[in-house]
Amino acid sequence: MSTHSKKPNLIIFGIDSLRRDRMSSYGYLRLTTPHLDKLAGEGVLFEQHFSPSIPTTPAYAGMLTGKDCFGTDVVALRHKGDVGAKTLAEVLREYGYNTTCVGFTGNPSARGFDSYLDYEAWLPDETGKCPKAENLNEVAIPELRRLAGEDQPFFLFLRHMDPHSPYLPPKPFERIFYGGDEHDPANRSMEPVYDFKPFADFLKSWIPEGVTDQEYVSAQYDGAVAYMDASIQSLLRTVDDLGLTDDTLIVVTSDHGETLYEHDCYFDHHGLYDCTLIVPLIIKFPGKLPAGRRVPEATVISDIMPTVLELLDIDERLEPDGQSLLPFVNGSPERRISEFYITECTWMRKHGWRTPHWKLIRALEPDFHFKPEVELYNLIEDPLENHNVAEREPEIVALLTARMEVHIHRREQETGRTNPMYTNLGWHGKGDAPFTSSQQAYDTLYIGNSRTARTLQAKEAGK
Repeated sequence: MSTHSKKPNLIIFGIDSLRRDRMSSYGYLRLTTPHLDKLAGEGVLFEQHFSPSIPTTPAYAGMLTGKDCFGTDVVALRHKGDVGAKTLAEVLREYGYNTTCVGFTGNPSARGFDSYLDYEAWLPDETGKCPKAENLNEVAIPELRRLAGEDQPFFLFLRHMDPHSPYLPPKPFERIFYGGDEHDPANRSMEPVYDFKPFADFLKSWIPEGVTDQEYVSAQYDGAVAYMDASIQSLLRTVDDLGLTDDTLIVVTSDHGETLYEHDCYFDHHGLYDCTLIVPLIIKFPGKLPAGRRVPEATVISDIMPTVLELLDIDERLEPDGQSLLPFVNGSPERRISEFYITECTWMRKHGWRTPHWKLIRALEPDFHFKPEVELYNLIEDPLENHNVAEREPEIVALLTARMEVHIHRREQETGRTNPMYTNLGWHGKGDAPFTSSQQAYDTLYIGNSRTARTLQAKEAGK
């Protein structure tokens, strides 16, 4: 069935908490994403894609509006209020698209879809596991068939949650990347995880009792990614079976990465380290994009919407902060970016500046990990960001701070609003007073169990 008389369809896989360096398409040694690897071979893979404002709420806001955090006015997980920009769903609806959102209800940037469908992505079933991606498929595949049967083009947004904690892949995926003894009494790698009081009860609520080896938990993350990849293949197969492949633009990306056993930020996504900022971006559109192309330049999450609109041939004057990536695909980028502003309001309120050589992180209030107020990492010599050289390199700290402040001032002037990092004082849901000490933050920011964690993602979080 040819649908060339109407606009192309759009499917976006907005996969929560997916690190690009844990995907085999990005060189990971474990074969975690064979089906997405094949998709990348049929389209374009962006090697250096970043989500500069974490966590979920500001990241999806950037993805679905084409704006940076000054343009959206969103920086905090528990953001209250609106997104200060038109969303992709709103634009496409004006162009006659049927729009459906799966698994992303109640978030400020999820505004404008015709239909919202939800699925269980947190709580385990009777086996103690949570088949998140299959739960999504049970909702999404019938919806895909319904949309395909309509006369209008469609936009289907899918928020997969498998790489988001709790990592609960069903059998056999929970052991495909682990062959050890997770209960080895001589292994003490989980002790610091359980000693971190704010997260301990949440992590104990889903990590099996008696697990002593952190590698087992990290293997659950990889297993969850592989399980999700296999389930996504069912969706891709349905697209093929419905005859939609040639007329459907497919985007695979993520809102942010994940910290596993790094930087004391165990099995979560806070901290402005690269493991949280790095995300995949794979775009496939037969006939419009070359197969097997890899783009080496740095790109950011706000580039996605302008790229999608150009590929769909929609001339919407949005004045995005991001840019279309088609010139990058064609090997002639108009405007490369080499450095950018980074922010987080998850469990810590920090911002910074990242260049290809350096990463500056500055705390706006004390954090619950008792980290220093200023961190500086040499990304060339220390790509894993394990050695803070701020005290040794005061000139670099001063230079990057100045560049960051010039950027903030410029964006404040352009948008006519104060940097939301300075105004979002209720970011942690515990009132509007900034923490005065790390001990206060440590004592205040207690997550609880999986049910409690799920409510933090919901619309009424923090109220």
